[in-house]
Amino acid sequence: MQNHFLRDQYARPASRDYPNCMAPTIKIKNRLIGEGCPAYIIAEMSANHAGNISIAKQIIHKAKESGADCIKIQTYTPDTMTINCDAEYFHINNGTWKGETLYDLYGKAYMPWEWQAELKEEAERIGLDFFSTPFDRTSVDFLESLGIEFYKIASFELVDIPLIKYVASKGKPMIISTGMGSFEEIKEAVEAVRFEGNDNLALLKCSSAYPAIPDDMNLKTMQHMSKSFDVPVGLSDHSLGSIGAVTAVALGACIIEKHFCLSRDIKNPDSSFSMEPDEFKHMVDDIRTAERAMGIVSYECSEKEKESLTFRRSVFVVQDIKKDDVFSEDNIRCIRPGNGLNPKYYASVLGKKAASDINRGTPLTFKLIQP
Repeated sequence: MQNHFLRDQYARPASRDYPNCMAPTIKIKNRLIGEGCPAYIIAEMSANHAGNISIAKQIIHKAKESGADCIKIQTYTPDTMTINCDAEYFHINNGTWKGETLYDLYGKAYMPWEWQAELKEEAERIGLDFFSTPFDRTSVDFLESLGIEFYKIASFELVDIPLIKYVASKGKPMIISTGMGSFEEIKEAVEAVRFEGNDNLALLKCSSAYPAIPDDMNLKTMQHMSKSFDVPVGLSDHSLGSIGAVTAVALGACIIEKHFCLSRDIKNPDSSFSMEPDEFKHMVDDIRTAERAMGIVSYECSEKEKESLTFRRSVFVVQDIKKDDVFSEDNIRCIRPGNGLNPKYYASVLGKKAASDINRGTPLTFKLIQP
């Protein structure tokens, strides 16, 4: 049976409001996000506030200065994520957080809910979008009370269909990360959103390792996801550096999410794989340059290229020629610069006669050739 999500990847109507943006698109506030639009760049604060609201506010301002379009937080408590239990199931045995229990890790990382309205107000005051990742119904209800305008679903909650349906029921734009997700799991999540009548959805490719390595990123999957589910796609990037994000944009990513910190010297559960402001700004600059370089489908000669046209090859006289002499391979050649006849006429000129005397180094033109 043909997957009903499949579509013709070339049949993408342009938006009336943003003629360079091609469907599929989503709209976040007044910003349309999709192919042909500038990538929407999210600075993920996560645990980088390090338990200090002053640091959280500084992160918001630095993210704005570094070119982010949006600051994202996470809304949970240790008790909404897990239980305080020392059984082996709740211990982390490898990776960045080896030796922690889940409850203790979330206790160190979570952002107090009483900060979040203040941080939202601060972000919006300086022109930065603000949204959050909820992890249960209570956090969704809390974020609704703050007037959050769009939501993120984390990779680890991709399989939490009840949560996804509850968020989707709010009718607001959703961005879902797909780390660890199989095709079928992603399909189930997409169907859950659409079952609630919500089609304002984007998917992010993600490698849920901290940090992720390039070998595991498989960025070409974004294109397959976009085609399969008829959604804009992007990258939730846990790799070090910016090459993954820039490559993703070149492959069609419409959204880039990257962990952001003031300094990796401010230790917290996420600092080791987060970007500092200068690094983030460099990434944003590279993304914007990549977008300009991709441009549009065009075979026109640019203004800068026109300056180089003179250095093309053309037909020149390379020996002195008298009137009525025959043009031959000895006295005319295709050489630089481009002031003479186009080289495509070279063969047809051979054997014809000169209309006048011609000095060596003269560009050959039709008026110098006898009819």
